[in-house]
Amino acid sequence: MAVDELGGTEREGQVAMADAVATTIRTGEHLAVQAGTGTGKSLAYLVAAVRHAVEREVTVVVSTATIALQRQLVDRDLPRLANALAKQLGRKPEFAILKGRRNYLCLHRLDSGAPDEPEDAGLFDPFTVSRTGREVKRLHEWATETPNGDRDELVPGVSEHAWRQVSVTAKECLGAAKCPVGTDCFAEHARAEAGRADIVVTNHALLAIDALQGYQVLPEHELVIIDEAHDLVDRVTSAATNELTSPMVSTAAKRCGKLIDAEVADRLMEAAEGLTRVLDELPPGRMDALPRPLAGALPAVRDAAHGCISALGPERREDAGDATARKLARTLLDEVHDTAVRLLAAFEPEQAARRDVVWLSANPDGPRPPALHVAPLSVAGLLREQVFGTRTTVLTSATLALGGTFDTLARQWGLPPSTPPAAKDATAAAAERGTATDKAPPSDDEALRWRGLDVGSPFDHARNGILYLAKHLPPPGREGLSEAFLAELAELVTAAGGRTLGLFSSMRAAKQATEELRERIELPILCQGDDSTGLLVRKFADDAKTCLFGTLSLWQGVDVPGASLQLVVVDRIPFPRPDDPVQSARQRAVEARGGNGFMTVAATHAALLLAQGVGRLHRTVDDRGVVAVLDSRLATARYGGFLRASLPPFWPTSDPAVVHAALRRLDAAAPG
Repeated sequence: MAVDELGGTEREGQVAMADAVATTIRTGEHLAVQAGTGTGKSLAYLVAAVRHAVEREVTVVVSTATIALQRQLVDRDLPRLANALAKQLGRKPEFAILKGRRNYLCLHRLDSGAPDEPEDAGLFDPFTVSRTGREVKRLHEWATETPNGDRDELVPGVSEHAWRQVSVTAKECLGAAKCPVGTDCFAEHARAEAGRADIVVTNHALLAIDALQGYQVLPEHELVIIDEAHDLVDRVTSAATNELTSPMVSTAAKRCGKLIDAEVADRLMEAAEGLTRVLDELPPGRMDALPRPLAGALPAVRDAAHGCISALGPERREDAGDATARKLARTLLDEVHDTAVRLLAAFEPEQAARRDVVWLSANPDGPRPPALHVAPLSVAGLLREQVFGTRTTVLTSATLALGGTFDTLARQWGLPPSTPPAAKDATAAAAERGTATDKAPPSDDEALRWRGLDVGSPFDHARNGILYLAKHLPPPGREGLSEAFLAELAELVTAAGGRTLGLFSSMRAAKQATEELRERIELPILCQGDDSTGLLVRKFADDAKTCLFGTLSLWQGVDVPGASLQLVVVDRIPFPRPDDPVQSARQRAVEARGGNGFMTVAATHAALLLAQGVGRLHRTVDDRGVVAVLDSRLATARYGGFLRASLPPFWPTSDPAVVHAALRRLDAAAPG
């Protein structure tokens, strides 16, 4: 399978990846491919996927984590590929993008104007209501112009509350056969187009919903390619997480109030009021045991919601307006009831092991009410049974080999280890990285056989990049950024002449660094939150002397090639917060089984995010610069070797003079 069929420049890594994907399609063995930035991995897997889809007349699903990559695939890569391969394949391959139903405008909801009560107190603010009205009016106008009703194509966008007025979830939908405008439905047209396509591009959330729900969401497919696979576990966990708030319960009572006996609906409203009192008194955080007040409030919500569902009765023939109101009421009632049941089940004493994590979030200064959340402790079983166990899967990303091995993420995906647990240490694994493949041993379950392949990177990291390990700095503390850190940061930014992306573990740290450096140096410094992130990134890219400081959303997805970004600064190793309910529960569960919870959960999380962050430095083969990790633990702690083995092979140094000199040379040589 030659990649040069595309007419582009042949790349060794791209060819190796395309051949590996073709082999996987032939053998049915799962494949994990680490392909560095610049490899051209999307074209590499698409060549094999398109050929397979056309020759076998089947659909191949490609799942991504970000809208940006979906648009790249649909707007650039797939059209280019379809034109290049049309002659050889005998016809032009077809492709489509498919999202969840909530992403498409619902024409029936738009016309019927079904009521949707405000779900938090902030929506009673007159300005908010007025803004929502203006946005809904614009959505009515847009509905007459849009060819596909896709929310992402509405520019500028609208608030979530406004969009809720004109969209429905899959459970709220009447169905094309019952809906009076079903033949014109945007979501149904998208599904029909996807059903005819050779390649369907979707997202991890919809992939998870397809695995979680009892009904088919995606077209029938025997091969799925999961790009940005480093995000898979988090996206699936999010899709499998439920939330319960008092406003949800009261809204459910209001929706069914005119459809059933008022006394039955009133019991649900009373349960909502009782839940409000309880949640207002409980402290936020993870719940390891069911608090006594909640042990009374949740059954009341469950039973009252069940009463309303029973009172609604089975679906019956009625006019479209009544059908919509009934469907909306039933959907929210089901969600309230099922979430209450799941929350209570999480604390059942007869469970041998907890399968769900429960926590309460609260924001006393914000518009969001207190919310109960319930999330899976692990999604490995779900992925193993519903994804890997049912179809051939290719997983790819620039960051999959953590600590030098694919096994770290494979465990989270529910795949067996590729090597015996004690067969090699992290140092040996790191030495092999980039030259060897991990092959899974024979398994009792052939459906879970897999192999890993690192096709490397077109970038010469050791020649073009320096990893600065500031081991002379004191370890980061809890009292904010130290004077030693700030002095070091100012020297680095000054030596680089700006050109700095500062990645911080918290917004508090990013703001402190911004304020301090604005006082100490003359260079312009932007901080996340000053404006929209997209606009800030554009300003940063357009002015080489500018610095950009921020937190999590800047660790992934920022693509600024060239001289505008020659220094990436990381303030501290990005371990999860100790009070993160899901991560802390997962860590404790590993320890309960006799494992190393810190390395399995916290260090893995840090390695993944750290690798993504430092990947911002090299975006083209001509990029040069420094990654400065101002957390001495990366050089001195025992787990530092595991984290360093997860990073590109930069040339390492702990000498600040060497780093400052290199940055000054880069600044002097930069154009302009």
